[in-house]
Amino acid sequence: MDLTAAADALIVQQVIDGDTEAFAILLTRHRHHVLGIVRKHAPYDEAEEIAQEVFIRAYQSLPALEKQDRFKHWLSSIAVKTCCDFWRKKYRSREISISDFSTEQCNRLDQILSSRSNQDWIEDNARREIREMLDQALNHLSPEDRMALELVYLEGLSCREAADLLGWTIVNVKVRAFRSRKKLHSLLSKPGRRS
Repeated sequence: MDLTAAADALIVQQVIDGDTEAFAILLTRHRHHVLGIVRKHAPYDEAEEIAQEVFIRAYQSLPALEKQDRFKHWLSSIAVKTCCDFWRKKYRSREISISDFSTEQCNRLDQILSSRSNQDWIEDNARREIREMLDQALNHLSPEDRMALELVYLEGLSCREAADLLGWTIVNVKVRAFRSRKKLHSLLSKPGRRS
């Protein structure tokens, strides 16, 4: 166990024992880590609010944490699940049509997903454009399918790592990632898209 994990475990125990002020130390220590996760999976302008929700959930669930020395991993899992919940709520009112993509945008997005290449993410302008297109396309997936696709294909996590973060079985992650990639490809290949 590294020193940070040991320190986290001590602070977690202090909070559980009634020292609610000690939670501020955990919040300060892990704020950037949580924001990093949230910014990968949610709109940038919503990140602060979602990160706050992550810490609220963590605080409320702290007594249930069994392995206190794995606080950071546990917090990461809460962050991913909170992002999934954000998209679940957002999808209830989605109104974006896949036909809003130009043929060029669809071809470009399909190429990125097919090759799983991270090279296009390096340049800032290309990154913004791709992220916008990807967000529009991902809006047509269920929140669960979206998270599986993002973790496996866009972040490059193994199915085991994604399953561990999401609290799912490896088979469930594999099926959802494959199905969502196939659905995205099908949506992007539909005739009658606006050019």
